[in-house]
Amino acid sequence: MIKINEHYLKLQASYLFSNIAKKVTDFQTANPDKEIIRLGIGDVTHALPQACTEAFHAAVDEMAVDSSFRGYGPEQGYDFLREAIAENDFQSRGADISADEIFVSDGAKCDTGNIQELFTLDAKIALPDPVYPVYLDTNVMAGRTGDFCDGRYEGIIYLNSTKENNFVPGLPTETPDLIYLCFPNNPTGSTITKAELQTWVEYAKENKALILFDAAYESFIRDEALPRSIYEVDGAREVAIEFRSFSKNAGFTGTRCAYTVVPKECTAFDAKGVKQLIHPLWNRRHCTKFNGVSYPVQRAAEAVYSEAGKIQTTNLVAGYLKNAALIAKEINTLGYDFVGGANSPYIWIEAKGDSWEFFDMLLNKTGVVCTPGAGFGKCGEGYIRLSAFNSYENVEQAMLRIKETLV
Repeated sequence: MIKINEHYLKLQASYLFSNIAKKVTDFQTANPDKEIIRLGIGDVTHALPQACTEAFHAAVDEMAVDSSFRGYGPEQGYDFLREAIAENDFQSRGADISADEIFVSDGAKCDTGNIQELFTLDAKIALPDPVYPVYLDTNVMAGRTGDFCDGRYEGIIYLNSTKENNFVPGLPTETPDLIYLCFPNNPTGSTITKAELQTWVEYAKENKALILFDAAYESFIRDEALPRSIYEVDGAREVAIEFRSFSKNAGFTGTRCAYTVVPKECTAFDAKGVKQLIHPLWNRRHCTKFNGVSYPVQRAAEAVYSEAGKIQTTNLVAGYLKNAALIAKEINTLGYDFVGGANSPYIWIEAKGDSWEFFDMLLNKTGVVCTPGAGFGKCGEGYIRLSAFNSYENVEQAMLRIKETLV
């Protein structure tokens, strides 16, 4: 008799964004003439940069000729992309990362979900609340949690991110093995200083823990005092793995390309307490379960680092930040407390009530889609997230509708 993995039965309701999509579909069906403005999920709305599409087309043309056709590529990614990433994203900022420490993949979501396979099922997990659901749900699926009770899973160390700590969690009182951090944060849009990040790195060293650092939104940082990578912090190479994506800065949400950085000094421990290098373990997992990102997509990603690509991606991000600034300005005018919107595409707004009720109110009265904070964790209740991923004209229209409703 085939049996299921019963840990999947612990998962709560539908996945957050699937639930939102169903509500929006139901609303659209009931109101076919109402124009919906989506400021909910973090899906970009502008086209790929021209430099990327030109590189994409050229690579497709190569694939049409026997002499330049490519079959299976290296699972870790082609050297031309890994070298461009190392030079531009890390070495240019003083972070000591080499090309062979970079693993190209089809998404940071996949990598942050898959990385947990390298660690024991009794590993103690610490993660922020509110949090991007993938970190939590993949550990539930793996069996690292108990039952869901009173809005939380037993066995998880929750790092409360609240207005009182400016949505940057403090060190836990219970010692974890694996620590998830995300900055600029999804969903709150909060950022972390270099000094605060240094504290986490030193904590991980002292407690033989490992930090999983999601930096998918680093390109939105405009304050040069803020770190874009955890590897800008002393000692991070030994205790941190970093995840990044081309989705938000270059519009690759549908094209799919990202990467994970695993420094060669980064270690975990075996059952005897002996240090083991993580780099070869992730490489083994990557080679076993992944056949690599397609050659044309990697050429398109490489073009992000060309002179034209840098200008075009900078302009894309600047446009979304302009949207975020408008949302923040109007929300402030309405008298709602919020964080984010300056070095992040997200604005985390205190809803003055139940977050799903606020979601329903916005959808039904304004046709604007937000994300209810309760979907990100217990500490997210009472908040909503607005995303800056849309056209400036749509954001203007959305804020006008919201102002007319909430004033």
